[in-house]
Amino acid sequence: MALLRDLPLDGLSPYLIQHRDNPVDWRPWGEEAFGVARATDRPILLSVGYSTCHWCHVMERESFHDETTARLMNRHFVPVKVDREERPDVDSIYMDAVHTMTGRGGWPMTVFLTPGGRPFFAGTYFPDVDRHGMPSFRRVLEAIDHAWRNKREDVREQADQLTRAIGLALPPAEDLPDRGRVSAAYETLSRQFDLEHGGFGGAPKFPQAPILEFLARISGVAAATKATAMLTTTLTRMARGGIRDHLGGGFARYSVDRVWLVPHFEKMLYDNADLARLYVRAWQITGNPLYREVAVDTLGYMMRDLAHPEGGFFAAEDADSEGVEGKFYVFDHEEFHEVVGPDDGPVAGAYFGVSGSGNFEGSNVLHEAATAPEVAAQISARVGEVTGAIGRAKKRLLARRSTRVRPGLDHKIITVWNGFALRSLAVAGSVLGTEGYLEAARANARFVLSEMRRPDGRLARVWSNGLAPIPGFLEDHASYSLGLLELYQATGEVEWFVAAREIIDLLEEHFGGPSGVVFASAADASHLVVRPSDQQDNPSASGASLAAECYLLLGHLTGDHRYHEGFEQIVRAGDRLLDAAPSAAGHLLAVLATSQMGIREVAVTGPGALEWAGRLAGTYRPDLVVAPSPGHDEEVPLVAGRYREDETLGYVCERGACRMPVGSYSELSAQIAGRG
Repeated sequence: MALLRDLPLDGLSPYLIQHRDNPVDWRPWGEEAFGVARATDRPILLSVGYSTCHWCHVMERESFHDETTARLMNRHFVPVKVDREERPDVDSIYMDAVHTMTGRGGWPMTVFLTPGGRPFFAGTYFPDVDRHGMPSFRRVLEAIDHAWRNKREDVREQADQLTRAIGLALPPAEDLPDRGRVSAAYETLSRQFDLEHGGFGGAPKFPQAPILEFLARISGVAAATKATAMLTTTLTRMARGGIRDHLGGGFARYSVDRVWLVPHFEKMLYDNADLARLYVRAWQITGNPLYREVAVDTLGYMMRDLAHPEGGFFAAEDADSEGVEGKFYVFDHEEFHEVVGPDDGPVAGAYFGVSGSGNFEGSNVLHEAATAPEVAAQISARVGEVTGAIGRAKKRLLARRSTRVRPGLDHKIITVWNGFALRSLAVAGSVLGTEGYLEAARANARFVLSEMRRPDGRLARVWSNGLAPIPGFLEDHASYSLGLLELYQATGEVEWFVAAREIIDLLEEHFGGPSGVVFASAADASHLVVRPSDQQDNPSASGASLAAECYLLLGHLTGDHRYHEGFEQIVRAGDRLLDAAPSAAGHLLAVLATSQMGIREVAVTGPGALEWAGRLAGTYRPDLVVAPSPGHDEEVPLVAGRYREDETLGYVCERGACRMPVGSYSELSAQIAGRG
């Protein structure tokens, strides 16, 4: 019987490798584990986490390395370990059970299942001893074993109730939501907004990129008077806070407080990819150079520290270094001033908020405690002198930090997150006119399409050490297709359009149901007690909302009504969620709001097509779909038959009708601006 410790390292994710040498008899998710459970009449003990999860490390250290605890687990249960980033469907199903039982969720996730996979008890982290009102993990194990042996009927009833709860699906709306749904969601989010610090809710505070995406999309809508302020307040506070890495670029996953100061130090590809694109959009909307600077720094972090040499992007960096959370990032007062030096120390210390007592376990999380002009006013210096001192301090601090042991790198290449990275690079390359971003995007697309595409045309979920064994989920296919469509719009290279359309055309077959494309897993997925939907953002955009945007874009690029129908099906299926919990459906709201703007297609053909498309990209216009064609192209219906040798032409189309072509950019711009 194959245990994790018996499997080759090449076939395991970093998270599974971390648990490979535990005394616990961990098995991978699959038929063999279920077969052992049935044969021995033992419950499955399912433990789900991911490699950069701090509390997963804590529970492993306290319980899974403990010989006594391991003996309890091995004797009475069939322990199964799952990397949630490899199997989001398994994670989604049983996280619903955790929420149902406890009212909250998180990782590590601990769920006890019948041999048939039905959950009957669920929780998250359990300590090694009774602490803070939580029972010890050993006490939980003993209680569950007792219930399984002596109260089997109660366990079965609990399993039936939980399974019914996680299998419930909201019925679709009969009609497509109107503008009132978007307005109501905006008003709800406005009431939930933290006016002082930005973001939504209290501690811990997450970026919630899908909601920020919605705010960016509606920032030009007259009725959404506070959308821009909500977006920019959040992005500014995050940029100044400790959640941002002020030395190396990029953002941590969340802050443990309301003010974005102390981060949970793990860095995830999806956060950084989404936020880089949002900062580009905020720069377009406002012209504030801070947002451009943060976008460039964040993309620089991704391309420097998360890039595989062949073009993919790794998943994440750990919160811990040398077993200590945040050790890589923080500075105590003495070291800070030793590194920065006596001349720049007072200025840099005031800017970064460095103190003797610190703000994190006696050390300092660097953040922008005061702006350069504010520091200059405090010490009666010129702003240029202050910015010079800050710049020198950053270089010295980064150099010192680079001598430390880096946090662990999760070297999985996850398709959905690489789709977010691809989209951000394509947007940034187009908007900022930076060819290096477009080259990185092309390299990513070539890598994923060559290394992670399966013989049936579907994408794999992850790639690691040359292996891509797990079939992709809805979010993988939708996110990556969206990135490919963005790359096509940025470059006019038709191969990316063709690849995106081929992948999108697989969605209905593999992830469709009676309410449209909403299932997380393909129809041929096995060992799932229910088939989970993928409608809620958590924490990045849901697979269904990404698919809706794919359909919306492809419908306008092709004129094919079946794509518009696919978009409408997904939105109707998600309407109840939009109504009941708009904060859980930010990206679907963004896509719906965009569709209601009256999208226009702009085809530009000829030798100047890319230059015109680049100029169009300079202004944020979510209501435009641009198809550039510098050469003769018959693959993209929007530009097919419109190419004329040595002549650059622009066409503006709306609702199936196109205006007369124009031969200058000024005329094209006037046509776009002249709509009533």
